[in-house]
Amino acid sequence: MDQISLGIAWYVVFIFSTTAHEAAHAWAAKRGGDSTAYEGGQVGLDPRPHIRREPMGMVLVPIVSFFLIGFMMGWASAPYDPVWARAHPHRAARMALAGPVANLLLLVVAGLVIRGMIAAGMLQFPDSVGFIHVVDGLGDGMMPAVATLLSLMFSLNLLLFILNIIPLPPLDGSTAIGIFMSEKNALRVQEVMATPALSMFGMLGAFLLIQQIFWPSFLAAIRWLYPELGF
Repeated sequence: MDQISLGIAWYVVFIFSTTAHEAAHAWAAKRGGDSTAYEGGQVGLDPRPHIRREPMGMVLVPIVSFFLIGFMMGWASAPYDPVWARAHPHRAARMALAGPVANLLLLVVAGLVIRGMIAAGMLQFPDSVGFIHVVDGLGDGMMPAVATLLSLMFSLNLLLFILNIIPLPPLDGSTAIGIFMSEKNALRVQEVMATPALSMFGMLGAFLLIQQIFWPSFLAAIRWLYPELGF
């Protein structure tokens, strides 16, 4: 696959996965009593409301980063009412957790589709694996492109899941940990994590941690996907 085609595949998966992540936040918030994101059209898989809210993170940065470093980076966000979040810290925690859970579900779905297409003779087991190479396509038609899309769906959603459960601000995990606390303590953590200065250190810490966490997690996910191959 040439660089342009690979970039298109990356972007399609990035947009879909990021939209699903933010839509899950918006859906959980609405279920918890905050309709801010719902009223902005963010409960759903239409990427346009998310792109309008974060054009830099959803369009410019992903495309530029791919062509500069060969890896697509970006971000998105769903609005919420901070007064609601302070009044209901456990609901806010569930809202935060919903995004990473959506990515985990997409990873599982991608894995099941991969196994189903291997069983149907449309894809085949890989000789080796990597971020964009989780499964091989058969022949010279559409299947190699489908294999790349599914590989990216699997790997990128694993990355988004792991990254966003790290309990450092401004990542979702910094609010989601409130689920395991009393509401009073969850609110205290929420207030501390909202300190702007912590976000810079949090992102730096997450950048260092994800490099240590992702590849062992990727190998574990591959072993789940291909238990018979002994990776």
